[in-house]
Amino acid sequence: MAAVRVLAVADEVVEALYGPRLASIAPGLVVACGDLPFEYLEYIVTMTNVPLVYVLGNHDPELARAPVAGQLAPLSWVTEHRTQGPSGCLSAEGRLVEAAGLTIAGLGGSIRYSRGPNQYTQGQMWRRAGALVRRRALRVGRRRPVDIVISHAAPVGAGDGPDPAHQGVEALNWLIERWSPRLLVHGHVHPYGARRTDHVVGTTKVVNAVGYRALEV
Repeated sequence: MAAVRVLAVADEVVEALYGPRLASIAPGLVVACGDLPFEYLEYIVTMTNVPLVYVLGNHDPELARAPVAGQLAPLSWVTEHRTQGPSGCLSAEGRLVEAAGLTIAGLGGSIRYSRGPNQYTQGQMWRRAGALVRRRALRVGRRRPVDIVISHAAPVGAGDGPDPAHQGVEALNWLIERWSPRLLVHGHVHPYGARRTDHVVGTTKVVNAVGYRALEV
């Protein structure tokens, strides 16, 4: 299989991608790792005309199921929740999706540090990762390898931060050990001008996509 050029984006809107740089990257796939305006993702998927697969970050709105049909939603529910993500994009939130000939698994959100949306305890992340593994086991093509894992937070010890808001997710290390994906892409941890360092866990390359990264898989 020929290599796929992947544009990975997360956390920071890059003004240059509104210009010719996006066309020069010429991705075959876009992955978005959270905390970006949905309008930005809709622009990217429109201009590239390739699949865009995303997970949610801890500053994204909570995408909850709408109330039962025929029931009026309370005003507080309407203002605090959305039911749809960015138009034209594929959600990998707790799911596996096929795009550009690759299998992509997603586990968004961060470790809980406040009362905001899309935050989970380590135990909740373990349960979400376990559900993701079970979903793969039920797939007809489950023998096909998982090529990319996209997350918002980083695995433990591979690009996470020391403070409570940016600590790594233990369950991501388990998914790496179990699946050995070629790539795990995350956001959440801003380099703030520091030199960005990629990590390798087992045979998996772990990449921080804050801003954007152009990769090949």
